[in-house]
Amino acid sequence: MNIILIEDDPRIADFLQRGLRAEGLQVQRAATGPEGLALVMETARQNKTETAPTVVVLDLMLPGMNGMEICQTLRAQGITFPLLMLTALNTLEERVAGLRMGADDYMCKPFEFEELLARLEALARRGQGPKISRPTHLQVADVMLDRESMRASRAGETLNLTARELALLELLMSAPGRLFSRERILSSVWGLNEDPLTNVVDVYIRRLRSKIDEGRPVPLIQTMRGLGYRLEAPTE
Repeated sequence: MNIILIEDDPRIADFLQRGLRAEGLQVQRAATGPEGLALVMETARQNKTETAPTVVVLDLMLPGMNGMEICQTLRAQGITFPLLMLTALNTLEERVAGLRMGADDYMCKPFEFEELLARLEALARRGQGPKISRPTHLQVADVMLDRESMRASRAGETLNLTARELALLELLMSAPGRLFSRERILSSVWGLNEDPLTNVVDVYIRRLRSKIDEGRPVPLIQTMRGLGYRLEAPTE
Protein backbone atom coordinates (compact mmCIF):
# COMPACT_ATOMS: atom_id res chain seq x y z
CA MET A 1 0.00 0.00 0.00
CA ASN A 2 1.21 3.51 -0.85
CA ILE A 3 0.41 6.25 1.67
CA ILE A 4 0.47 9.95 0.80
CA LEU A 5 0.68 11.78 4.11
CA ILE A 6 -0.19 15.47 4.05
CA GLU A 7 0.56 16.74 7.56
CA ASP A 8 2.30 19.93 8.70
CA ASP A 9 2.98 18.94 12.31
CA PRO A 10 6.54 17.50 12.18
CA ARG A 11 6.13 15.42 15.36
CA ILE A 12 2.96 13.69 14.15
CA ALA A 13 4.30 13.30 10.61
CA ASP A 14 7.58 11.75 11.79
CA PHE A 15 5.77 9.36 14.13
CA LEU A 16 3.36 8.24 11.41
CA GLN A 17 6.07 7.89 8.79
CA ARG A 18 8.19 5.66 11.01
CA GLY A 19 5.22 3.62 12.17
CA LEU A 20 3.75 3.09 8.70
CA ARG A 21 7.11 2.25 7.15
CA ALA A 22 7.73 -0.25 9.92
CA GLU A 23 4.51 -1.94 8.73
CA GLY A 24 6.02 -2.30 5.25
CA LEU A 25 4.05 0.57 3.69
CA GLN A 26 5.45 3.13 1.29
CA VAL A 27 5.03 6.68 2.59
CA GLN A 28 5.38 10.01 0.81
CA ARG A 29 4.93 13.16 2.85
CA ALA A 30 3.99 16.75 2.10
CA ALA A 31 3.99 19.51 4.73
CA THR A 32 1.80 22.15 3.03
CA GLY A 33 -1.51 22.16 1.22
CA PRO A 34 -0.18 23.07 -2.25
CA GLU A 35 2.69 20.60 -1.94
CA GLY A 36 0.28 17.85 -0.93
CA LEU A 37 -2.12 18.57 -3.76
CA ALA A 38 0.71 18.49 -6.28
CA LEU A 39 2.02 15.21 -4.87
CA VAL A 40 -1.36 13.48 -5.11
CA MET A 41 -1.98 14.73 -8.63
CA GLU A 42 1.47 13.65 -9.78
CA THR A 43 0.94 10.20 -8.24
CA ALA A 44 -2.39 9.92 -10.05
CA ARG A 45 -0.74 10.89 -13.34
CA GLN A 46 1.89 8.21 -12.90
CA ASN A 47 -0.87 5.67 -12.26
CA LYS A 48 0.94 4.01 -9.35
CA THR A 49 -2.21 2.16 -8.33
CA GLU A 50 -1.42 -0.54 -10.87
CA THR A 51 0.99 -2.16 -8.41
CA ALA A 52 -0.48 -1.17 -5.05
CA PRO A 53 -3.42 0.87 -3.78
CA THR A 54 -2.77 4.47 -2.79
CA VAL A 55 -4.49 6.03 0.22
CA VAL A 56 -4.26 9.73 1.08
CA VAL A 57 -4.01 10.77 4.74
CA LEU A 58 -4.94 14.43 4.81
CA ASP A 59 -4.73 16.88 7.70
CA LEU A 60 -7.50 19.46 7.74
CA MET A 61 -5.54 22.50 8.93
CA LEU A 62 -2.64 23.06 6.54
CA PRO A 63 -0.61 26.10 5.48
CA GLY A 64 -1.30 27.45 2.03
CA MET A 65 -4.44 25.39 1.34
CA ASN A 66 -6.65 23.56 3.80
CA GLY A 67 -7.69 19.94 3.63
CA MET A 68 -11.24 20.71 2.54
CA GLU A 69 -9.98 22.62 -0.49
CA ILE A 70 -7.54 19.85 -1.38
CA CYS A 71 -10.25 17.20 -1.11
CA GLN A 72 -12.69 19.21 -3.20
CA THR A 73 -10.05 19.88 -5.88
CA LEU A 74 -9.02 16.23 -6.12
CA ARG A 75 -12.58 15.02 -6.51
CA ALA A 76 -13.31 17.73 -9.08
CA GLN A 77 -10.29 16.50 -11.05
CA GLY A 78 -11.68 12.96 -10.98
CA ILE A 79 -8.95 11.62 -8.67
CA THR A 80 -10.58 8.85 -6.65
CA PHE A 81 -7.81 7.71 -4.30
CA PRO A 82 -9.34 6.72 -0.93
CA LEU A 83 -8.92 9.69 1.41
CA LEU A 84 -8.74 9.69 5.18
CA MET A 85 -9.08 13.13 6.75
CA LEU A 86 -7.43 14.00 10.08
CA THR A 87 -8.38 16.94 12.25
CA ALA A 88 -8.25 18.31 15.76
CA LEU A 89 -11.70 19.82 15.22
CA ASN A 90 -14.05 17.19 16.62
CA THR A 91 -17.40 18.66 15.68
CA LEU A 92 -20.30 17.10 13.80
CA GLU A 93 -20.29 19.97 11.31
CA GLU A 94 -16.63 19.45 10.43
CA ARG A 95 -17.05 15.70 10.00
CA VAL A 96 -20.12 16.10 7.80
CA ALA A 97 -18.42 18.80 5.72
CA GLY A 98 -15.34 16.62 5.18
CA LEU A 99 -17.37 13.62 4.08
CA ARG A 100 -19.50 15.73 1.76
CA MET A 101 -16.38 17.18 0.16
CA GLY A 102 -15.39 13.66 -0.84
CA ALA A 103 -13.43 12.23 2.09
CA ASP A 104 -13.91 8.48 2.54
CA ASP A 105 -13.20 8.44 6.26
CA TYR A 106 -12.58 10.86 9.09
CA MET A 107 -10.48 10.63 12.27
CA CYS A 108 -10.08 13.13 15.08
CA LYS A 109 -6.79 13.87 16.83
CA PRO A 110 -5.53 12.42 19.06
CA PHE A 111 -6.04 8.94 17.65
CA GLU A 112 -4.61 5.47 18.12
CA PHE A 113 -2.13 4.30 15.50
CA GLU A 114 -3.66 0.82 15.51
CA GLU A 115 -7.06 2.26 14.56
CA LEU A 116 -5.52 4.45 11.86
CA LEU A 117 -3.78 1.45 10.35
CA ALA A 118 -6.99 -0.60 10.42
CA ARG A 119 -8.88 2.21 8.68
CA LEU A 120 -6.21 2.52 6.01
CA GLU A 121 -6.34 -1.22 5.37
CA ALA A 122 -10.14 -1.07 5.16
CA LEU A 123 -9.99 1.77 2.63
CA ALA A 124 -7.42 -0.10 0.54
CA ARG A 125 -9.47 -3.29 0.37
CA ARG A 126 -12.91 -1.70 0.11
CA GLY A 127 -15.14 -3.81 -2.08
CA GLN A 128 -12.90 -6.89 -1.83
CA GLY A 129 -15.13 -8.98 0.40
CA PRO A 130 -16.25 -9.33 4.03
CA LYS A 131 -13.94 -8.88 7.00
CA ILE A 132 -12.66 -11.88 8.93
CA SER A 133 -14.11 -11.97 12.43
CA ARG A 134 -11.70 -11.41 15.31
CA PRO A 135 -11.01 -14.59 17.33
CA THR A 136 -11.91 -14.43 21.03
CA HIS A 137 -9.06 -16.74 22.04
CA LEU A 138 -5.40 -16.46 21.04
CA GLN A 139 -2.79 -19.17 21.44
CA VAL A 140 0.93 -19.22 20.75
CA ALA A 141 2.69 -22.41 21.85
CA ASP A 142 1.37 -23.00 25.39
CA VAL A 143 0.41 -19.37 26.03
CA MET A 144 -3.34 -18.72 25.99
CA LEU A 145 -5.18 -15.39 26.04
CA ASP A 146 -8.94 -14.98 26.42
CA ARG A 147 -9.77 -11.62 24.85
CA GLU A 148 -13.19 -11.42 26.47
CA SER A 149 -12.05 -11.93 30.07
CA MET A 150 -8.49 -10.68 29.36
CA ARG A 151 -6.98 -13.61 31.24
CA ALA A 152 -3.71 -15.17 30.19
CA SER A 153 -1.96 -18.40 31.07
CA ARG A 154 1.07 -20.43 30.11
CA ALA A 155 1.03 -24.22 30.30
CA GLY A 156 -2.22 -23.93 32.26
CA GLU A 157 -0.69 -21.61 34.87
CA THR A 158 -2.41 -18.23 35.24
CA LEU A 159 -0.20 -15.24 34.43
CA ASN A 160 -0.60 -12.30 36.79
CA LEU A 161 -0.41 -9.44 34.28
CA THR A 162 -1.31 -5.77 34.56
CA ALA A 163 -3.72 -4.18 32.08
CA ARG A 164 -0.84 -2.69 30.10
CA GLU A 165 1.04 -5.99 30.05
CA LEU A 166 -2.09 -7.74 28.81
CA ALA A 167 -2.49 -5.18 26.02
CA LEU A 168 1.14 -5.72 25.02
CA LEU A 169 0.72 -9.49 25.08
CA GLU A 170 -2.47 -9.27 23.00
CA LEU A 171 -0.68 -7.22 20.36
CA LEU A 172 2.23 -9.66 20.11
CA MET A 173 -0.09 -12.69 20.05
CA SER A 174 -2.35 -11.17 17.39
CA ALA A 175 0.30 -11.97 14.77
CA PRO A 176 2.66 -14.74 15.94
CA GLY A 177 6.12 -14.42 14.45
CA ARG A 178 5.45 -10.91 13.20
CA LEU A 179 8.07 -8.32 14.08
CA PHE A 180 6.53 -5.30 15.83
CA SER A 181 8.57 -2.12 15.82
CA ARG A 182 8.89 -0.05 18.99
CA GLU A 183 6.87 2.69 17.28
CA ARG A 184 4.04 0.30 16.46
CA ILE A 185 3.99 -1.09 20.00
CA LEU A 186 4.15 2.37 21.54
CA SER A 187 1.29 3.75 19.47
CA SER A 188 -0.87 0.63 19.79
CA VAL A 189 -0.51 0.13 23.55
CA TRP A 190 0.19 3.65 24.82
CA GLY A 191 -1.23 5.92 22.13
CA LEU A 192 -0.03 8.61 19.76
CA ASN A 193 0.60 11.21 22.48
CA GLU A 194 3.29 9.16 24.22
CA ASP A 195 6.80 10.58 23.79
CA PRO A 196 8.41 8.53 20.97
CA LEU A 197 11.80 8.78 22.73
CA THR A 198 10.57 7.04 25.89
CA ASN A 199 11.94 3.60 26.81
CA VAL A 200 8.60 2.42 28.21
CA VAL A 201 8.29 -0.29 25.52
CA ASP A 202 11.61 -1.83 26.51
CA VAL A 203 10.67 -1.68 30.20
CA TYR A 204 7.36 -3.48 29.64
CA ILE A 205 8.89 -6.06 27.33
CA ARG A 206 11.30 -6.95 30.14
CA ARG A 207 8.42 -7.19 32.61
CA LEU A 208 6.37 -9.36 30.26
CA ARG A 209 9.35 -11.57 29.50
CA SER A 210 10.01 -12.08 33.21
CA LYS A 211 6.44 -13.31 33.72
CA ILE A 212 6.14 -15.43 30.57
CA ASP A 213 9.63 -16.74 29.83
CA GLU A 214 11.61 -16.63 33.07
CA GLY A 215 12.29 -20.14 34.34
CA ARG A 216 10.79 -21.71 31.21
CA PRO A 217 12.83 -24.05 29.01
CA VAL A 218 11.52 -22.41 25.84
CA PRO A 219 11.41 -18.58 25.64
CA LEU A 220 8.79 -17.11 23.32
CA ILE A 221 9.49 -13.35 23.28
CA GLN A 222 12.31 -12.52 20.90
CA THR A 223 14.25 -9.29 20.46
CA MET A 224 15.52 -8.17 17.06
CA ARG A 225 18.07 -5.55 18.06
CA GLY A 226 17.30 -2.19 16.53
CA LEU A 227 14.14 -3.50 14.85
CA GLY A 228 11.61 -4.58 17.46
CA TYR A 229 10.04 -7.58 19.18
CA ARG A 230 8.00 -10.63 18.32
CA LEU A 231 6.35 -13.55 20.09
CA GLU A 232 6.80 -16.84 18.28
CA ALA A 233 6.33 -20.53 18.94
CA PRO A 234 9.59 -22.46 18.69
CA THR A 235 10.18 -24.55 15.60
CA GLU A 236 10.83 -28.25 15.97
